[in-house]
Amino acid sequence: MSMADSARAEPVGVIGGGRMGAAIAQIFGGAGHDVVVVEPNETIRAGLPARVAEICRARGMAEDAVARVSARVTIDDALAACAMVIEAAPEKLELKQEIFERLDEVCGAQTILATNTSVIPVADIGARARRRERVVGTHFWNPPYAVRLVEVVQAAATSAEVAARTMALMKSVGQMPVHVRRDVPGFIGNRLQHALKREAIALVENGVCDAETVDFVIRNSFGARLGIMGTLEQSDLVGLDLTLDIHKVILRDLDRSTEPQKLLVDLVATGRTGASVGRGFRKWSDAERDELRGRLDKALLGRPAN
Repeated sequence: MSMADSARAEPVGVIGGGRMGAAIAQIFGGAGHDVVVVEPNETIRAGLPARVAEICRARGMAEDAVARVSARVTIDDALAACAMVIEAAPEKLELKQEIFERLDEVCGAQTILATNTSVIPVADIGARARRRERVVGTHFWNPPYAVRLVEVVQAAATSAEVAARTMALMKSVGQMPVHVRRDVPGFIGNRLQHALKREAIALVENGVCDAETVDFVIRNSFGARLGIMGTLEQSDLVGLDLTLDIHKVILRDLDRSTEPQKLLVDLVATGRTGASVGRGFRKWSDAERDELRGRLDKALLGRPAN
């Protein structure tokens, strides 16, 4: 029996049954694992089977995963036999530390304790666990069944064996793991993404263009080729001498903010938090928001892996 086959026989736990937690549960349930989801919110917990079934249909899969996913209210001994428990709770450090302290008490010695944090250093999240060598980052991207990359983050205390087991388990369920060897805030993808967001917000804040224009330019220039060719590949292709010449001109003029920009702070302070409330950098109707989400899922699910 291969490592992937043996891994499929082992149960997996997920902490949090929201959009990310349900999707992670479907990925593992669809690959043959029994999945225990811990979700204290009764409404979210009740909606979990329907959400898992919806993801199965979106992926063109049978709905077998629904029967493999069970839900519980609190962290308890049901997680003790899990090969891995993945925390997908809100991005609040104190909450995550409490979860990992409890998981460390409940889970068996061989259970990998993984966090789906987007930016918080893994070492900070696992600081209150006694066996920090088994704490690792597994940053899934949204939606994780369509964006299959997983950043496997090895903190200073994480054992090499745990990092290797995590990489193998992610591959076994069809994800695309990459090994992040240093536990830096934001890891790889979000450091790149938010460097771009910082400059995008600065362009709007400084009156260079409006938000719609920023997004139009991104989608229809370098963004159109990013799914085919990475940034450093593109630099090599056009020549590093050209990249160097461009950097000599542009780098000094790029935004250097070390705190969130006033435009972003003001939008949040006045309740304009994005598509869910109808207003952020631009206005959103419910139909526009739902159409974009549906179009995104469809495009990503139909995109071949690179």
